[in-house]
This record gives sequence, structure tokens and C-alpha cells, in this order.
Amino acid sequence: MAVLMSEMDPDNQQKPHLPSWLKRPIGSGQTFETVRRLLDDLKLATVCNSAGCPNQGECFSRGTATFMILGDVCTRNCQFCKVRHGRVEPPQPDEPERVAEAVVRLDLRHVVVTSVSRDDLPDGGADHFARTIEAIRRRRPAAVVEVLTPDFLGRRDFLDMVC
Repeated sequence: MAVLMSEMDPDNQQKPHLPSWLKRPIGSGQTFETVRRLLDDLKLATVCNSAGCPNQGECFSRGTATFMILGDVCTRNCQFCKVRHGRVEPPQPDEPERVAEAVVRLDLRHVVVTSVSRDDLPDGGADHFARTIEAIRRRRPAAVVEVLTPDFLGRRDFLDMVC
């Protein structure tokens, strides 16, 4: 990385500075704390936490998060992802209702739901996605629900289940 003289410290040590557009704010404030506490209280995972998203502070401070269902441990070991991999727990049957409760409490109009890959489940977690979408629709019918699903091992019938 080329460093300009103006970016060097007084001791003449080269310290590259990140451009302002690459720096993300650290989360703080009442809204940030409300979202953090709500997620803790409802025992919900987010891709923000599990994947080490650099935008977490910004999103939480705006009163939003990307929900990650089916746990926070993935059955795959993708080298590009920071989500833990390894032994997984069974899906929590009440998780769809807890996500819907968070949607209501946060007054979300646009909800993003993703998950870890769950190759250990017969349907890859498709039924859990469908139940989460249904729970959100029951509690917040006008909300737009965006889902970012795993590949379900290429099974179209599982994708149809989510749709």
C-alpha cells in the first residue's frame, strides 16, 4: 500500500490510514442498546454477531438486524465465512415465534432472515424458514420478508417449501 507523507506519524513511522468511506461507526446509543438487549432477551442469533459484520453498529443503531435462524453453528466449513462450523444443535421449535416477536418489538417493516447451512437436517432447514416466515406474517402482515437461504443442496422442492 502506498502511503503519502501526510499519512505518516510524527515519528516517521508509516501507519496507513483507512479512508473515511471504509470506516464504520461503533455502535452506541439508546437504539443500539435496545436492539442488543432484545436479541439477548429473545436468545436470537444475528449474522451481525455470528459473522462479525462490520456494519453491526450502524444497523443496530438504526433499530435493525439480520436474523440468523437455525443456530449460530454451520455444518459447512467455507473459508470465506466467519460463522463457526462444527457440531450443531437441533433447531429450536419456538425460534420462529421469537423472531416474529422481535419484528413486532422493533416495529420492522422490512425483515431480513438468513441462516447457517444445515446439511444435517433432512430438508436443510426449509421447513424452519417457512415457519419463520409464517410467524412473521401472522404478527406483522404488512412487513416485507426477505430471506437469504442456503442452497438446500440444490433441491428445488425445499426452495418451493420456503416460497
